[in-house]
Amino acid sequence: MKQPNASPVRIETTDGIALIVIDNPPVNATSQAVRAGLASAIRDASANAGIRAIVIACDGRTFVAGGDVREFGKPPLEPHLPDVCTAIETSPKPVVAAIHGTALGGGLELALSCHARIMAGDAKIGLPEVKLGLIPGSGGTQRLPRLAGMMFGLDIVSSGRQVTANEALAHNIVDRIAMADLRAEAVALAGSLVGSPPQRTSALNVAPYDVTEFNTAVANVVKKARGQISPLKAAEAVTLAATTPFAEALKREREIFIELMQGAQSRALRHVFFSEREVLRTPRLEGVIARPLNTIGVIGGGTMGAGIAVALADSGLPVTVVEMSAQAVEAARGRIVAIYDRQLKSGRISAAQREARLGAIALTTDWQALATCDLIVEAVFEDMSVKSTIFRRLAAIAKPNAVLATNTSYLDVNEIAEASGRAGDVIGLHFFAPANIMRLVEIVECAGSSPDAVAAGVALGKRLGKIAIVCGVCDGFVGNRILTAYRQQVEFAVEDGALPHEIDAALESFGFPMGPFAVSDLSGLDIAWARRKRLAPTRDPQARYASTIADRLCEMGRFGQKTGAGWYRYENGKRIVDPLVNALVKEISTKRGITRKPIDAASICARVRAAIVNEGAKILAEGIVPRALDIDMAMIHGYGYPAWRGGPMFEADEIELVKVLADVKAMAATSGPGWEAAPLLVERASLGQGFGGSV
Repeated sequence: MKQPNASPVRIETTDGIALIVIDNPPVNATSQAVRAGLASAIRDASANAGIRAIVIACDGRTFVAGGDVREFGKPPLEPHLPDVCTAIETSPKPVVAAIHGTALGGGLELALSCHARIMAGDAKIGLPEVKLGLIPGSGGTQRLPRLAGMMFGLDIVSSGRQVTANEALAHNIVDRIAMADLRAEAVALAGSLVGSPPQRTSALNVAPYDVTEFNTAVANVVKKARGQISPLKAAEAVTLAATTPFAEALKREREIFIELMQGAQSRALRHVFFSEREVLRTPRLEGVIARPLNTIGVIGGGTMGAGIAVALADSGLPVTVVEMSAQAVEAARGRIVAIYDRQLKSGRISAAQREARLGAIALTTDWQALATCDLIVEAVFEDMSVKSTIFRRLAAIAKPNAVLATNTSYLDVNEIAEASGRAGDVIGLHFFAPANIMRLVEIVECAGSSPDAVAAGVALGKRLGKIAIVCGVCDGFVGNRILTAYRQQVEFAVEDGALPHEIDAALESFGFPMGPFAVSDLSGLDIAWARRKRLAPTRDPQARYASTIADRLCEMGRFGQKTGAGWYRYENGKRIVDPLVNALVKEISTKRGITRKPIDAASICARVRAAIVNEGAKILAEGIVPRALDIDMAMIHGYGYPAWRGGPMFEADEIELVKVLADVKAMAATSGPGWEAAPLLVERASLGQGFGGSV
């Protein structure tokens, strides 16, 4: 057992081979103590005449998986990681890295500084700094291209993606994959290198490469970045590997790293990093033991139900999907098989994994098959009468203490819970399409939901690898409620003078992957149309109605991509600006007596940001969620809000609430009744306080 205050680095010597072991749970991060211990161990082993070679390995479940998050944003303490990497690389004795689990960020940079590397077959490596608004700052941008080539180096550094052992071997990043005992094989590899000059990665020349192809790849990095700076800086640093002496390039790499660390985008992305972990710690569920989840049922095998079933099977859970007819069962089976066929074709899963996961999904018309399930997710058409009928039937079939979940986007989960007669067992589980890919799931706590049922929803979200946000009941919950608010604003802007494609372009330049009108065409205009018709009887007749143009498009049968036309026209899958839509926009503005005026991109983005933050403030004030970070996570992981901005509530704090409040008031002036500034926003702005989005 490790003693308190013991060094996180120790040396074990066998037959002239020094095994330097890092033991810094949970992920062996490169804390100051680890850096100091490693530098000392390398120095001692290098100076010891009885040591012939060195192996660096780690205890626990992983190799070094990155930096110490407690040191993020603080002045770095000596010894700095680049100096430790240099000490490893300049050792006169061969140094081998034995990699298991993951070697990420500074962990991979340590390994790249060694003279050889061996990986466990299931290990992965990567340089994910770009996801924190940074670049590798300890030689990763220089050593990786020297081993793996410029194209592969650019890909890994600019994307932050992880690399398997086989891929690493194929690209010369590692020398061997361990067949059985990683440490024993690492020791043997180190022994085999004794007597030969160490291969120092910094001394290698970059292999010849196609400069035109590389420049095209850099241009693609710029395009995909959508305003994020770190991928561009990553490309700049990698380029230095082929154009600049190592020492000079290493110095510039570190300068870029420091610049980015002190910048706004890295601060925002660090907020996202911490929030993704904090969001799973639901304050009101502290100490609550979740109901067990061993078998899951899904009612409905449509697009959403099939995606949910796949997500469950991917996590290792057995799933029973119930449909209304044999024909519907076969259609659901086809959707599920198609998902796995695409994954197999893309190389994301093996043939054996495909068969195993398909085998975990049973499809039937027999509702009694749900009687033994611990949790049942209803995923049928968004209609209250249909869902209420299902829950009344389900209440009589499901075993006591089973969790009954509805995958609704907007409907009142309290009403569905009442219909079941088992309100304590009912929660909302709002997945986002495609459910097997999108990370967000909203866990809706009804008025009568038992805490252990809600906790079961959180536990399921964690098991599925989702960002699980617990929220209360309201129309649209968190994400769709905010979406409705800012959709109204962009539709007002269309009437006031902008065109749909101009708004999409403005918000894509803001950092959204797609503009709101393109998203509507993708999801289908008929879905929102049905909701507007459902809410029409309760709409304030004095309020400005935002969706006149959208209603007209639906009346024309233009439901988006699935009908070949919506806000845009689609030909061979290509989105085309449609003069018919632009003419319709101008016609409706005229009929409503609106004098159209051009709206610039900055004003469009200000309207959208103000609408999101204002609605977010209302959600916080109503207690729908307890923290601003819940809203940030919902918007980033469900709606494409650019992560490098930190989320809307974090960004509002950064740019000052007084300015956001001014934008809200300007927006409200053109929006009519119902668009007053949220009291919480007014209060915080007047007090000079933020939402506390940072954690």
